[in-house]
Amino acid sequence: MRKLLAIAGLALITISCQDDQGYSIKGTAEGIEDGKMVYISEIQNPNSRPERIDSTQIKDGKFELDLAEVENSNLSFLEIEGLDGNVIYISENQPISFEIYKDSLRTSQIKGGKENQTLVSYLDHLKETNKKVGEGRQEMQQAFQQRDSTQLRILQEAEAELMDNDKVFKKKMVKENPDSFVSVMILLDMMNMKSFPVNEIKELYEGLDESVKQNSIAKSLEQKLERESAVAIGSKAPNFTAPNPEGEELSLEDIRGKVTLIDFWAAWCKPCRVENPNIVKIYEKYHDKGLEIIGVSLDRPNQRDKWLQAIEDDKLPWYQVSNLEFWNEPVAQQYGIRSIPAAFILDEDGIIVARDLRGQNLDNKIAELLGEEE
Repeated sequence: MRKLLAIAGLALITISCQDDQGYSIKGTAEGIEDGKMVYISEIQNPNSRPERIDSTQIKDGKFELDLAEVENSNLSFLEIEGLDGNVIYISENQPISFEIYKDSLRTSQIKGGKENQTLVSYLDHLKETNKKVGEGRQEMQQAFQQRDSTQLRILQEAEAELMDNDKVFKKKMVKENPDSFVSVMILLDMMNMKSFPVNEIKELYEGLDESVKQNSIAKSLEQKLERESAVAIGSKAPNFTAPNPEGEELSLEDIRGKVTLIDFWAAWCKPCRVENPNIVKIYEKYHDKGLEIIGVSLDRPNQRDKWLQAIEDDKLPWYQVSNLEFWNEPVAQQYGIRSIPAAFILDEDGIIVARDLRGQNLDNKIAELLGEEE
């Protein structure tokens, strides 16, 4: 369910369009004492916390604030001094009014322009889907406890249909709102859910109007799409060069075989070490038939000895490289590695044909690529 609410904590809001132009806010704050501060923040950097851009005080249970006209819509936050949480909305050059609920900021109501209207349509969909998934999970638990396999299968199929409908809705909404910042937020959700091919998300992003690609969130998404599409299945694996245990520079192009496995691992990574014996067996089985492997270690600086000892202890006969920069390993960053073990399987042309296969699945794929299927 958490994936369905990837726009973390966004409030459910009611919207009405207004014809007046200009970015200003006003609101009622019944029950909140005079003098309490109202803070407005925006995401200036996608990798940082929101930054406060303006503030005002509550007087007679109301507040008003004129803000600078926005060049590009952005994700914004309204906070009240002394109250937990915030009200999330989209800045746009329309008057925006708030009805603040002291005991539940996140259920406060907003009236604004087109962007906020689009946002609430999306949030309503997420809320309804999330509700149905939650109800279905409870019914699944009951069916499991009652050992009702038929009902459990029906419920699982219903959830799968919900997820398919969710995907269709997201894609449809982006296509129908190419000039909306909300579409950028939806694409970010799709990226975070990891249930859409990266190249499909990239194509949807490229279909957006240039006007919504100008703020920092959109630019960050664009960079992420470029980086991840470069190592998506079907893409040519980016070449890299890194030092081997002898300190000599070794590149992917130097060692590529009929099938090549790029294995990201580290001496400190227990799951990697557990998987190593299986990879050794696969290497011994297929190396003479064209399999090459290059290990890329994410070991820590000043721990070269542990890297070399792990290679010796696990009896890894294939190529190894590392800059010994832990998670800042340049090759790992180039390939978008966020966790290990991670693996990329390349065909003889260097095209990525599979990722993160282990055990028998890895063996089967390599056999298929080498024409060794039984």
